[in-house]
Amino acid sequence: MTQPLNVLFLCTGNSARSILAEALMNNLGAGRFQAYSAGSMPKGEVNPHAFPLVRALGFQDSDFRSKPWDEFAIPGAPQLDFVITVCDNAAGEVCPIWPGQPISAHWGIPDPAAATGTDAEIAVAFREAARLLRNRISLLLALPVEKLDRMSLLAKTREIGERADQTEPTT
Repeated sequence: MTQPLNVLFLCTGNSARSILAEALMNNLGAGRFQAYSAGSMPKGEVNPHAFPLVRALGFQDSDFRSKPWDEFAIPGAPQLDFVITVCDNAAGEVCPIWPGQPISAHWGIPDPAAATGTDAEIAVAFREAARLLRNRISLLLALPVEKLDRMSLLAKTREIGERADQTEPTT
């Protein structure tokens, strides 16, 4: 593989889960994957509770912004290899037509931005979302992507979203 594979993480607001996924993939998949994030109805700002987690990965707050998914469907946008929705709302929406027919999958993660309570309780929800995303991203990174045909890669990427958090062995 000479160029990194481009992954777009989608969420409705592009303020929490997709931002965390972008940061995690860019940290863990450095050199092999380049991640981006966007939303169908972006909030226009990153949730402030996401920043401590992206900083811990070595990024700065200014490395992230809430943006519309349309930015990735126009000429000159990065050629996408994967489009992964991380919220159930975005998974059910009609997405733009992505040039190059990227592999698409849904990895539903509970919305940490919906958490209520003290700052510490909200931080726990953000850490849990990051943990779930890290699990899924680690599974994708472990795949021998260059050795899999498109249909196998599609099936395995989707399976990650369906089975990543199961604690019981599957038969």
